[in-house]
Amino acid sequence: MPFRSLTARRAQAPFLMAALAVLLSGCATPVSVHTMGLADSYRERTHSALDGPRLSTQTQSVLERQNLTDTWKKHPQQALATLRASTQARFYTPDLPSQLFALSELNYQLARKTQAPAAFMATALYAYAYLQPDAPTAERPTPYDTRVQQASALYMLGLTGAFGSPVNPDSQRWTLPFATLDLYANPAERLWHGQTLSDFQPTARLKVSGLQNLYTTPGLGEPLAAVPQSDSQPNTAFTVTDKVRVPVNLNLSIADPRRQILSDRITGRIILTPLDQTTQFDTKSDTPPLQYDQTAARAISLSQPEIWSSEYKGFLDGRFFDNGRRSQLFAIEPHQHGRMPVILIHGTASSPGRWADMVNDLLQDKDISNNFEFWFFSYATGNPIPYSALQLRRAIKKALADLGGPQADPALGQITLIGHSQGGLLAKMLTISPQDHLWNGLMKRPLSSLDLPKRTSRFLDQALMPTAMPEIRREIFISTPQHGSYLAGLSIAHFIGGLVTFPVSIKDVTKQIMNGNADAMKLDMSPGRLGSVYAMSPHSAFMRTLASIPVVPDVATHSIIPVQDDSPLNVADDGVVTYESAHIPDVRSELVVRHSSHSTQANPVTIAEVRRILLEQLAAFRPDFHPGGDVDRRNIVRIGGSYTPVGAQPETPPAASP
Repeated sequence: MPFRSLTARRAQAPFLMAALAVLLSGCATPVSVHTMGLADSYRERTHSALDGPRLSTQTQSVLERQNLTDTWKKHPQQALATLRASTQARFYTPDLPSQLFALSELNYQLARKTQAPAAFMATALYAYAYLQPDAPTAERPTPYDTRVQQASALYMLGLTGAFGSPVNPDSQRWTLPFATLDLYANPAERLWHGQTLSDFQPTARLKVSGLQNLYTTPGLGEPLAAVPQSDSQPNTAFTVTDKVRVPVNLNLSIADPRRQILSDRITGRIILTPLDQTTQFDTKSDTPPLQYDQTAARAISLSQPEIWSSEYKGFLDGRFFDNGRRSQLFAIEPHQHGRMPVILIHGTASSPGRWADMVNDLLQDKDISNNFEFWFFSYATGNPIPYSALQLRRAIKKALADLGGPQADPALGQITLIGHSQGGLLAKMLTISPQDHLWNGLMKRPLSSLDLPKRTSRFLDQALMPTAMPEIRREIFISTPQHGSYLAGLSIAHFIGGLVTFPVSIKDVTKQIMNGNADAMKLDMSPGRLGSVYAMSPHSAFMRTLASIPVVPDVATHSIIPVQDDSPLNVADDGVVTYESAHIPDVRSELVVRHSSHSTQANPVTIAEVRRILLEQLAAFRPDFHPGGDVDRRNIVRIGGSYTPVGAQPETPPAASP
């Protein structure tokens, strides 16, 4: 009997253990907490349908409170209809904003699955109503609520999905599952400085690479990039490039949006606003700022292959700009009264695209963008330097004449030239008055003694006996071989220079000089030595003579000189130009940019220095403006530049003030 009892107890042991486990589990709390990492904590608090399949916690709560969680999973359209009816019933309750946000997020999740434009539009409408109550008794969501940023994104992406690509901003009617939507547009809003905007491309889905900094303007609406078109072919020297993309905002304007969006008939307006026509946002105002993707718009323009293919074509083919179909001087926006031109001149085998990072950064500074405008000069970089400089001079003169000159706008008499490498030499040719000094460095006899046609004599006089342009007030030399480039003196450089095809006008002038005037020349006018490459050799007669001619005193000059390492300046170089070649006396300022290559235009130290100089120019033109130049200079020294006092060559940067 005892044996059987022991056996029975052993047989019952598993059942007892199971009962004990059930008993113990009953002691565990149904609610628990655990610690997460900071990144996981942030994701848990901010997740939504914007970044994956999970709905936000707030929208999940709305579904759960109304017993719609399972309905949403199985019959989403039914859940949306039920939630909309519930929202209409809660119009005067504090639940209204949460309901509107949930409707926006749920429509967005459905739209991503179905790709239905109507669902995307519903997303945008509900988000708009959540953000813009537009009623005296309605309270705006607190900006500290994560849903405000999420609703702004839902509004933007909802418009992006609804309007597609390219965007049609004309008046239109939409049929939604719950209402009809009539949107009206004003065709006049397509006008931009006398041109018509077209081809509105959305930028929200674009990923930009190749630019150092990506700039956007936060706010409401869908950011677009539009192309300006003119009905007539411009016959002026100053033109806006046909490659430009204008940053534009598309926004809706709906009166009493919460009441309208919960009705069966909705009316509103489509509003287009280019970036340069937006007004400053008043933080105390109920009007939200507008959203733009300005860098993305610029990147679309810069992504066109023909911009970059012109670099080597323009070097080897001296006739590249001679057919009249390519503008040599162009801007990225029309001239506006009071804005001073900054003319950017690229270097050898280069293009205006190489200024992209600098201009992209500078335009973010309101003091710069409100007071300056950027013009770009393109040229066939293998041509003789005096010829290209004459093209630049003529293009600027024609542009100024077309715009009325300084008489019509004094800002047009405050031009800043920024030249990189060979471009700096072109810039210098516009700010010297050498009389016959340059000519005498190249020729043995006066121009008047040569047997030449009048047209040729006039051309040589303009190219080699220039006068400083009075409209140019400031000049920035970047990586400029003031005394020549050692690379240009190499035999391989001469070989490459010999491959350049010159314009017919250059060939004709050369032939006319050599016929009967060979004894007048100091220089070799063979094709291999006529172009810009040999001219930039330290041994060329042109380079030696130009280096001896100073810029006129009325022009403020600045040098930015990159060097590759921390070598003493007397042996330092940027891979193309030595410091000693780029250094010239009597400049207003000189900045040495350490650990930078010859192509320093995108270097943040270089860009900061250009900004400082432009603000100095602004202060000179408008005495009421105070840029705080000393502070800017100390900051540049801190981040990697060293200022060199004129006439000295310090080995280390000066100490910066705290």
